[in-house]
Formats: sequence, C-alpha cells, structure tokens
Amino acid sequence: MPIAVGQPAPDFALKDQNQQEVKLSDFKGKKNVVLVFYPLDWSPTCTNEHVCFVNDLKQFEQLDAQVLGLSVDSVWSHKAWAEKMGIRYPLLADFHPRGAVASKFGAYLEDRGITGRAIAIINKAGNVAWFKQYGIPEVPDVKEVAQALAQVEQEKGRGSGARG
Repeated sequence: MPIAVGQPAPDFALKDQNQQEVKLSDFKGKKNVVLVFYPLDWSPTCTNEHVCFVNDLKQFEQLDAQVLGLSVDSVWSHKAWAEKMGIRYPLLADFHPRGAVASKFGAYLEDRGITGRAIAIINKAGNVAWFKQYGIPEVPDVKEVAQALAQVEQEKGRGSGARG
C-alpha cells in the first residue's frame, strides 16, 4: 500500500553510486527531496526517465530540491550507469535487504523483486507532500513532478507566514 501524503517520510540511510551514505534526514529543514523509485538500471524505460531528470535537473535545483534515484541495483551497477548516463544526483542502492526502503513507501514489488516506478516529493519538514505511482513501462511526466514541487514550495511560503 502506498505511503499517505501528509505523513512523515520514513528515514533511511543508503549508499549512493560513489559509496557515500545518503540519509533522508540530512535534507530535513534544508531542501525538498524528489525521491525517484525506478525498477532497474539499464532498462529502456528507466533510461528514458532519467534522461528527463538529467535534462531538467536545473529546474529542480531552482525549486530547492534534491533529486535522489532509488532502485534495488547494487552500488556498482549505479556507478556504471551514472557514468554512462551523465547522472550527477545520487542513485541509492536499496540492495540489501532488497527493497527495504522502497517497501516503507509502498513502492517495492515483492513478487517481481524490483522497485516499482513511483515518485515521492518530501518537503523540508520531512513529510510526504506528493506521491504518485506509475506503470512499469510508463515514463513519468517530469513537468508534472516539477509543477507538484513548485506547489509544495508555494504552500511552504504560505504556511510559514513568509512574505514575498
């Protein structure tokens, strides 16, 4: 069952393609997080999806967000794929125990042993602000994700009493 919007995002610590530990809680109070769950490195749909994120990364950075990719692939697979694809954002290895983090978000497909395709936006307060699941062969609309992220940023401004 997918995680509910509005609830705190479960914290985690996973290694990225450079063997660096990335903790979700490190971004709390600092940046929004766009957590991109995807099935497997090297697959055609995932490649197309990440090309979109690579091409639109500046837009996400301007919206004060950190993009994080997450799949069940190993650190080594992530490293080779990131180098081939020109991916500069962290690709997190939810490798052992397999799918443990994706399961917390309701994005692990246990019967297939892979991460499902989903995107979660976690706001600076550490709560799930937006969550959408996609079919395995479906490339998410990066513009839709950016619009949802912009909305999260606007709500933060209104909710905190900040003035423009």
